Amino acid sequence: MEGKVRVRFAPSPTGPLHIGGVRTALYNYLFARRHGGDMILRIEDTDSTRFVPGAEEYINESLAWLGIGIDEGVREGGEYGPYKQSERRDIYRRYVRQLLDDGKAYIAFDTPEELDAARKETPNFQYDASTRGNMRNSLTMEADEVKKRIDSGERYVVRFLIEPDREVKVNDLIRGEVSVNSSTLDDKVLYKSADDLPTYHLANIVDDHLMKVTHVIRGEEWLPSAPLHVLLYQALGWEDTMPRFAHLPLLLKPAGAGNGKLSKRDGDKLGFPVFPLDWTDPKSGEKSSGFREKGYLPEALVNFLALLGWNPGDDSEIMDMQQLIDKFSFEHCAKAGAKFDFKKGEWFNHEYIMHSDDATLAILARPWLEEAGISGFSPEYIAKAFGMVKGRANLLGDLITQADFFFKAPTEYAEKDVRKRWSAQTPEIMNELIDVLEGIDDMTSANAEKIVLDWIASKGYHLGNVMNAFRLCVVGACRGPHMFDITELMPKQEVIARIRRAVETIPVPAS
Repeated sequence: MEGKVRVRFAPSPTGPLHIGGVRTALYNYLFARRHGGDMILRIEDTDSTRFVPGAEEYINESLAWLGIGIDEGVREGGEYGPYKQSERRDIYRRYVRQLLDDGKAYIAFDTPEELDAARKETPNFQYDASTRGNMRNSLTMEADEVKKRIDSGERYVVRFLIEPDREVKVNDLIRGEVSVNSSTLDDKVLYKSADDLPTYHLANIVDDHLMKVTHVIRGEEWLPSAPLHVLLYQALGWEDTMPRFAHLPLLLKPAGAGNGKLSKRDGDKLGFPVFPLDWTDPKSGEKSSGFREKGYLPEALVNFLALLGWNPGDDSEIMDMQQLIDKFSFEHCAKAGAKFDFKKGEWFNHEYIMHSDDATLAILARPWLEEAGISGFSPEYIAKAFGMVKGRANLLGDLITQADFFFKAPTEYAEKDVRKRWSAQTPEIMNELIDVLEGIDDMTSANAEKIVLDWIASKGYHLGNVMNAFRLCVVGACRGPHMFDITELMPKQEVIARIRRAVETIPVPAS
């Protein structure tokens, strides 16, 4: 690949970063790192009416949490800044003037009401070669009148002059050659005097050119804009430096949720997030859940997202970031949309939790411990408890649910287990077990297990009945890891106290 690869992720600060946008950022990052290139984060805030406070910070925090490194951007700086479009007005004005001077664009004064009237009058109206002659623009007015209107402060837009009946070809790295007739395109607005800012179409082209972007990797929804962007590159004389395009497949609704693009409503309905982090709308106060706060590990989410629309060319599923980088190529990107299988996402998270260091899990799960009111335990104790139950956890919060008995003695006992495992003889047997445990100095799992099982055998008791009653006393239900692993970690006097409490609390069934 000639020259240094440079890609950009260019979100708008209009709200939380959708998970589809996260995948776009991830693919840009993987491609850049695969080829030793640079990753640019550019904030496209040209639509001042849709700006949402806090959205830019949210974008940066989301990418940082996921490990998607940025080489140039608003925070990182770089030689091609500013990286926020609202700070690049002077740059855009220069190219708006160039297009106007070269006759590649024109000024239009049509009001929103006039445009609405045109749409009502003409079915499928679009502002193009067939209609522009009937509108109020610099093509139908004398130059003096145009100047007079501008000087008086009348609002206007600059539209791109598209020549009809030209074949425009887009060479896409995923979809191959896409050919469109220019007559199907309208004269897009490139600049609005109302806020002295360009629209996405012009700002995007100017910035990609000046920032030396070599590859534009974005969602399929932008594919219809690609022919227009090709024409803009040509109009500005930059055809030789045009980046390569790659339009990624859409993220679709999960199976059973209907057809179409994944939306927040799908997540709300089916109980999964569609944003990387929690988000609270500053205007409405509406709260939306995020994958981080839901209990996902960032590595698991990255692995899951990478495989939604791409495959490594082999049977690999569990891959860390470096492995994804090493394997990534557009040759294995799909054209068709990828269904968002959130259950598969949970599976990935389970696998990553399973293979995570126990001490790390104790740190990561701290918010859930605090929420449950659990405190006063050493990091080592917490880590060992989580290590015993992590095989049953899909989310970080599940660690607390599965290991709750390590931190809080049961106050209630599972009714079905009591009915099945607690007989009239059980209290007496449990009191005997207390005496056995009191006599054990070495409570390591293997030693305690041998002593207790030998006692059960010597007394002729039913092994299953005794051990399940023992578990019911300590855990509160017949669940959890190996019983003697539990008692090795838990202080012996705590185990004994729990047995005594159960004997005193659980009603003895009638004979």
